[in-house]
Amino acid sequence: MEKTLVVMAAGMGSRFGGLKQIESVGPNGEFIIDYSVYDAKRAGFTKVVFVIKKELEEVFKETIGKRLEGKIPVCYAYQDIRDIPSKEYLAEKREKPWGTIQAVLCARPYVDGDFVVINADDFYSFDSYLKAREFLDQNHDDNCYACITFPYDVTKSLYGSVKRAVCFPKAGNITELIESKVTTMDGYAFAEPLDGEASFKIELDHPVSVNMFAFKNHFFEYLEEYFKKYFRNTDDYILNNEALLPELIKEKLDAKEIKLQNMVSEGSWFGMTYKEDLDGLKEAINALIEKGEYPKKLWE
Repeated sequence: MEKTLVVMAAGMGSRFGGLKQIESVGPNGEFIIDYSVYDAKRAGFTKVVFVIKKELEEVFKETIGKRLEGKIPVCYAYQDIRDIPSKEYLAEKREKPWGTIQAVLCARPYVDGDFVVINADDFYSFDSYLKAREFLDQNHDDNCYACITFPYDVTKSLYGSVKRAVCFPKAGNITELIESKVTTMDGYAFAEPLDGEASFKIELDHPVSVNMFAFKNHFFEYLEEYFKKYFRNTDDYILNNEALLPELIKEKLDAKEIKLQNMVSEGSWFGMTYKEDLDGLKEAINALIEKGEYPKKLWE
């Protein structure tokens, strides 16, 4: 059965200060996305869908699109502020996309089977894609999904706080996840839930989500249902918030409608929350190339 990698690449990268999706990090101009697709392909994924803004189409096709020609089938889905289920007048007042729920829904016409969702600006490592593929191969419950998690300490930035979904696993399944602003402290981390609930401490090795999920195709129905419901909120709420994947998952977990397996990655994770993260990311990728984990010219 086809397994698709859905890459969310329409974000604006406000804290980074530019378009992280098209920032060169490899020795031959490779983007983080190149390494994600490379790892997914060798883990057994058969197709890629890039969710982008229409204005990025040309640069995507001229760079990574050309590099992937003949390597793996590629589709492009466009996240459009005007593509909403109701209250279309709000699109004129919005600048940012509507969130990760909308981003994944954009990919629906191009996904025939099960799929994995990732951020374009996160490096997840081969082990993460391997675990995701094994889950999709072995689990056939339409309402059981997987979250590929990392210890918080692996995903922190040296330059400030980060947004993470703090996960609470029990017997191999995640029972709760709390989307939070997380700040590294002396010997622990401090999580401030984005919904305004009470802050709490976590250990540095506590599992967090960095938006890598393995979903069955059935999940699209939940996405569509949630996105429609989101637009039944007040106009002020809609304009000042986003419809986020972890919030939908939390709602379904609380209602016991789904299960979410905790798949802890044993690989590296690198990200670019801040511009200052870039040099360290390039050094880390060069180190993996020196170890032989990636070729110097990725797509030769």
